[in-house]
Amino acid sequence: MPDFSQFNFKGKKALIRVDYNVPLNDKLEITDDTRMRASIPTIRKILKDGGSVILMSHLGRPKDGPADKYSLRHLVKHLSDLLGGLPVLFANDCIGEQARLTAGLLKPGEVLLLENLRFYKEEEKGDEDFAKKLAMLGDVYVNDAFGTAHRAHASTTVIAKFFPSDKKMFGLLMESEVKSAEKVMHQAGRPFVAIIGGAKVSDKMLILENLLEKATDIIIGGGMAYTFMKAEGGNIGNSLCELDRVQTAIDLLSKATAKGVCIHLPSDSIIADKFDAEAQTSTSPSNNIPDGWMGLDIGPNACEQFANVISRSKTILWNGPMGVFEMDKFRHGTKSIALAAVEATKHGAFSLVGGGDSVSAVNMFGLAEKVSYVSTGGGAMLEYFEGKELPGIAAITRSS
Repeated sequence: MPDFSQFNFKGKKALIRVDYNVPLNDKLEITDDTRMRASIPTIRKILKDGGSVILMSHLGRPKDGPADKYSLRHLVKHLSDLLGGLPVLFANDCIGEQARLTAGLLKPGEVLLLENLRFYKEEEKGDEDFAKKLAMLGDVYVNDAFGTAHRAHASTTVIAKFFPSDKKMFGLLMESEVKSAEKVMHQAGRPFVAIIGGAKVSDKMLILENLLEKATDIIIGGGMAYTFMKAEGGNIGNSLCELDRVQTAIDLLSKATAKGVCIHLPSDSIIADKFDAEAQTSTSPSNNIPDGWMGLDIGPNACEQFANVISRSKTILWNGPMGVFEMDKFRHGTKSIALAAVEATKHGAFSLVGGGDSVSAVNMFGLAEKVSYVSTGGGAMLEYFEGKELPGIAAITRSS
């Protein structure tokens, strides 16, 4: 596989799979352009070399073919602004005549954005003929979409077979994502603390299993912590609990003990009388929450307890919030974890934050620049840390 930074794109049309699946409000305005900004260095390098760029992405989950609210044309102006005012051409299809003609006439220094790949069902099906039509638009294939690397779709995986090994590679974003993930999973300095939050044990079971082989400490927060509290015989009131996963939690705690991995559960919780921003709140031991109340954030003792664990770590992986951080009253726990990770990073720890909610949290608190790496790929990163092979990565590395 060629090294992207060393490759000379002069006179080449680079077909780049980007992840522009960005959130839009009801006025079809971009509310978070993180993924778009992350792709800019890759685009700039190609243009600087004297190449041209053809960008392809999906947006949303269109069910029945083309729909205006999922059109990538809503991104054209902002993309142009991010590129310093460079005009961005747009094709109203991704494999149709306009796409072929515009791509064919593309000059060095020009950028073309294709219409939403998922307007064709063939994209998600991994259709070979669809992938071949996309491949014909460019001379070189660059996968820079870590956020979709876990999907074996036409534009992320199948397309790679239509390019020789010296004409397909990762972009700068994909390279840095893979490098950061590998550093955590295969070259982690110890102590290695994994901070796993979110609502459900079922969503995080595989990552927890895999981390038992890697981490020295696992901090568990968010709604999923109460299933573990229940497993230990605690009273959790009306807190979220997956009753069908209580035995799973018991087994995980037992395995952790056998492997010498320390599982940290929140000693106390901020509890509420209802799931509401205006709810009455109190503090309670996490294993003795009164009936009718629910845990919606980790408490002050847990914040201190977890910060102590994080402060002595050399490697930090954070996936999932500690509470319902979208509401002011239940934000403190997640913020305290973010600040502890920042402090540890200052003292030499390597910190990787990944997963949609964790990324939203560090962005909300203005701390994204103060941790080592913030991943753009929620589902992809989760599957990587579950120990799965990501098809979008294997498609390029295997045949190279």
